[in-house]
Amino acid sequence: MNGMLSFLRANAPWLAAGFLLTFASSFGQTFFISVFAGEIRAAYELSHGGWGMIYAVATTSSAVVMIYAGTLTDRFRVRHIGIGVLIGLAVAALAMRWIGDLWLLVVVIFLLRLFGQGLMGHAAMVAMARWFVATRGRAVSIAGLGVATGEALLPFTFVALLRVYDWRMLWVVAAGVLVALMPVLWALLRRERTPQSFAQEAGSTGMLGRMWTRAEVLRHPVFWLMVPALLGPAAWNTSFFFQQVHLAEAKGWTHVTLASLFPLFTATSVVFMLIAGWLVDRFGSTRLAAVYLVPIAAGYLVLGATGSVGAGAAGIVLMGVSVGMHVTMMATFWAEAFGTRHLGAIRAMMAAVMVLGTALGPGITGALIDAGIDFPTQGFGIAVYFLLAAALAAMAGARARTTG
Repeated sequence: MNGMLSFLRANAPWLAAGFLLTFASSFGQTFFISVFAGEIRAAYELSHGGWGMIYAVATTSSAVVMIYAGTLTDRFRVRHIGIGVLIGLAVAALAMRWIGDLWLLVVVIFLLRLFGQGLMGHAAMVAMARWFVATRGRAVSIAGLGVATGEALLPFTFVALLRVYDWRMLWVVAAGVLVALMPVLWALLRRERTPQSFAQEAGSTGMLGRMWTRAEVLRHPVFWLMVPALLGPAAWNTSFFFQQVHLAEAKGWTHVTLASLFPLFTATSVVFMLIAGWLVDRFGSTRLAAVYLVPIAAGYLVLGATGSVGAGAAGIVLMGVSVGMHVTMMATFWAEAFGTRHLGAIRAMMAAVMVLGTALGPGITGALIDAGIDFPTQGFGIAVYFLLAAALAAMAGARARTTG
């Protein structure tokens, strides 16, 4: 405990900056945008399928752009990238107040997903992986608490505000929050940390004592073995929340009952995000790759098999275990395996895969629901997916260690 407190005191400005960036990413995350789904559909006369299609197209487009835009973190300091992304996200949020045409809605959702879901969290995690080496796991897990805080506070707050204020004005409020964070971020990062926050000759190496380029990573088996682990949590957990109304109906629960279990998911993911940080620093992320997806496989199995609320809560807790560890793993594994010099470009590719997953998951599960396969039944297939992904990730971790 004393060691953690000393670590926090010594690195408070940089850890706070990482927390601030991941918190700000909340305004482009599905859990925030979906608060306004009903109002958006009513304003643009969209069906559930029409809204889902717009969201999928905008998110997929942002994933493609992320592959290229994410490389900016290899060329510019975090304080410059962070301010630029905050400005972009604030402009996108403000645009939600004024747009009227449907095609502009697509553009704004694209910008929210690119700057929020994509670049904001990407900049934070690349910075943590570069700034910290021996304590990388702990730094990443602490920075990751920002999005968990946003997930816990923002939907509840803005749902309450919707009862009083017009939904478009609440996007102005969101833009105001983002603008207010800009001077805070600049103040926190007024002094550069060593190692530096952008790519230089110095930094930690990966396998074979090398700094790997993105092109080299794409040709290495470790990347392809980890793709299912990258894609799975983004696709299926987004689907879980996206299909929550249907899930409650399929289980015979009220929506309120299901929603009341979500704090268990958030609390568990936060706890295991921090635990994973300690485990990564002690054992390395390549060793954890073999086991961290097993709890989520068990969680979806329980969710598919059970009809009771209590057992459903246990399944959601198991899901939270892996989700918390996934946040830390995906920020540390790539630095450990491939080094930090080109980490921005490498992780941008990984972020694009995960963002793509958030677009694919709801579409796939929605199509299966329309075909008569409800989400609880899909849980058995999702569990098998995660077990296979865990086996492939174990192979990737072993390959990374033996190659290194």
